[in-house]
Amino acid sequence: MWLEGLGLTRKAMPYRQNMNTHLLFRITIFFVLGITSCKSDYQKMVEKELSSGKQVDELFLGLKLGMTRKEFYETCWELNKEGVLTNGPTELSVEYDAALPSGNTAKMRFYPKFEDDQLYLMPVEFTYLGWAPWNEELSAENLRSDVVSLLQDWYNTEFIEVANEDKSLLAYVSVEGNRRVRIFKKHLSVVRVEIVDLKVLQKIEEEPS
Repeated sequence: MWLEGLGLTRKAMPYRQNMNTHLLFRITIFFVLGITSCKSDYQKMVEKELSSGKQVDELFLGLKLGMTRKEFYETCWELNKEGVLTNGPTELSVEYDAALPSGNTAKMRFYPKFEDDQLYLMPVEFTYLGWAPWNEELSAENLRSDVVSLLQDWYNTEFIEVANEDKSLLAYVSVEGNRRVRIFKKHLSVVRVEIVDLKVLQKIEEEPS
């Protein structure tokens, strides 16, 4: 675990697996096939931003696309010492209490993926503190709107809605230069954000398997 590897003690919390594999598979196919009402808008946005040559690496909390594992661990270590970050409930997760525009607080859990020792993908999952299935105020739909507003403030950008015809699959997407951010409901209580370096992702996808 990342904090233990740095000589820290992990919080005693039970491991809870809440990943909805089927839903994530459907969302992945949804994006790969591009079956969306905003397909042309999205494609134009990607082509425009990638051709601009603009390099946008900012993530959050001083973390950036392109940083090495060592730089990632060192940044998290410093934030942990300051009490900003703690170890999450799973083996590979970092946890942060995020104040959302609604005034509610959410647990924000993340852990990056690396390619050639450089951070290229940052999956993040948000869950409202105190979530319960009967509490409509803390629904995943409200959380998704909250997270969109949060990231609009963080990145000073706008998100476009991308959906299939009946809107059973819905996401919000922003592309700036090489950085794509997409936000979607993963579970009844979880909203997932994926921030990726599109240049690196395209390179990976073009490589023979």
